[in-house]
Amino acid sequence: PPVFQSMKLKVPPQPAYLPGEKVYYQCNPGYYYSYFYGLSTYCEKNDSWYPIDEACYKKQCPTPKVPNGEVYEQYEPQTGFQFDKDAYFYCNYGYFLKGEPILTCKLSGDTVYWGGDIPTCEKIFCAEPGIIENGKRTNSWRVVFEFNEVVTYTCDPSDGPQEYSLVGESKLSCSGPGQWSSDPPQCKVVQCEPPVLKYGKPLSEMKEKFSYKDEVAFECLKGFYLNGSNPVFCGGNSTWEPEMPTCIKGFKPTHPTKPPLSRYPG
Repeated sequence: PPVFQSMKLKVPPQPAYLPGEKVYYQCNPGYYYSYFYGLSTYCEKNDSWYPIDEACYKKQCPTPKVPNGEVYEQYEPQTGFQFDKDAYFYCNYGYFLKGEPILTCKLSGDTVYWGGDIPTCEKIFCAEPGIIENGKRTNSWRVVFEFNEVVTYTCDPSDGPQEYSLVGESKLSCSGPGQWSSDPPQCKVVQCEPPVLKYGKPLSEMKEKFSYKDEVAFECLKGFYLNGSNPVFCGGNSTWEPEMPTCIKGFKPTHPTKPPLSRYPG
């Protein structure tokens, strides 16, 4: 008798069958019977079996319910979550997935089941991002923020001759569960000494003190070439960033010796 993937003979096959003799099939473990097809066939007079199709279908795990989220089938959508098939879980905007993002419908004996707990979609919240010295933030009275809510930091007026500079990001947004888009900034006095380049001279106006993010560009004296970043800026630690360039005696090589300033963070 013919062999099928979804079903097997109810009794072991005989060496031979006479015309008109019937054989009966039953579903394999993990499969169920479809009433549209028969579970039997018979030997015809032309020495062949009456043609039948697969009559059993894979059992399916129940479709998971995920409030504030969705579940998808990666291959052959609309066919249900048959055993050995994966379910992919996604959360709506403003929610995060708690649990495994992929579950497989598994088979044990004749029973199908999900190979793990169904995940949940939880609302995204952030704790307050913190206070800063010499500065303040908006909504300072709140201790919990929702997804994408923004706080803005500003610096207080300084008691001394130099004003505070806000070093870092002034606006922070709640970007994930308990996670802000960046660390809180700092409010501090930033002053850089005038930069000195050996065998070179500044192209920018020089002054006694430079403030946060002030830039200075350089050129080298005749017979020297500039190697490094140009310009440099006064960074948050009162130092010039990136590292000061140097003037090297001779002609500039044709290949680059240092990444451009745009490659540096900050």
